[in-house]
Amino acid sequence: MTTTSLTPQGAAQRACIVWGLSARGISPLRTHATSVYLLPHADAVVRVSRVEQRASIQRAIALTRWLAGQGLEVTEPLDVSQPLDVHGYVITVWRHYPQPEGPPPGPERLGNLLSQLHRLPEPPIELPAYRPHLALRAVVGSSTTLAPSDREWILGRSDELLDSYAHLDFPLSQGLVHGDAYPGNTLWDGSAARLGDWDEAAIGPREADLANTFQGVRFGRTAAQLRAFSDAYGYDLAGWPGLSVLTELRDLHTLGSFIRRADRGDLEAASQLAFRLDTLKRGDHTTSWVIH
Repeated sequence: MTTTSLTPQGAAQRACIVWGLSARGISPLRTHATSVYLLPHADAVVRVSRVEQRASIQRAIALTRWLAGQGLEVTEPLDVSQPLDVHGYVITVWRHYPQPEGPPPGPERLGNLLSQLHRLPEPPIELPAYRPHLALRAVVGSSTTLAPSDREWILGRSDELLDSYAHLDFPLSQGLVHGDAYPGNTLWDGSAARLGDWDEAAIGPREADLANTFQGVRFGRTAAQLRAFSDAYGYDLAGWPGLSVLTELRDLHTLGSFIRRADRGDLEAASQLAFRLDTLKRGDHTTSWVIH
């Protein structure tokens, strides 16, 4: 892995110089798997990602431009040469969509967007096959903070779930999938909702894009919201016998970003990681994972 002494914000500022964008007043919006910064004088946001994500980010830029041309409401990259490689980071810049006061887009908005996405033809962009836990297994294997027993448990449980996944029948068949579709990846743009974070786009079973919203019961998703999501999409995944396999795959998948942050010394992430691992090891599928 490439190492760098430059901070993510410093890398974002250097990218802005290349693009000719003002970095005056730059401020962090989010730091999780990716660091996101607001450029208030450029009406844009900069995403700072890990260098090993470059191929997926390059695909995301090309794909979102194509999707926008198809009429799908997606978060759009600025019309500059990107991504940029800056001191071990991969930098992209996107339109800023200021979010109003009040609730974020509801699950039904995501259901509508996914219904449109899944009806589109296969894009003229080479996308990988959808492979759950590919990134998770890599980060578990390289983690410097996971106890050996935790590493063994995560990989063993991943093996079991991937075996079950390989034997599922998918009634919605294969096609273009977002790969990380859940309501948190939607943003308001006026009265419309846009779908962002396309780094995990792939060709795979469409059910994979629906299951993440059902896994959202961990974060307070209600039965009424799930019905609204299903109605908007036009298919109710709740009656499909493979749903639990996909939601449990998603449960494990969410550990990845917390493992990375714990490896960087983030004590809050380490605490949340320990809490989630404890519930999973006990076979608890209902305890809330909301971070207060």
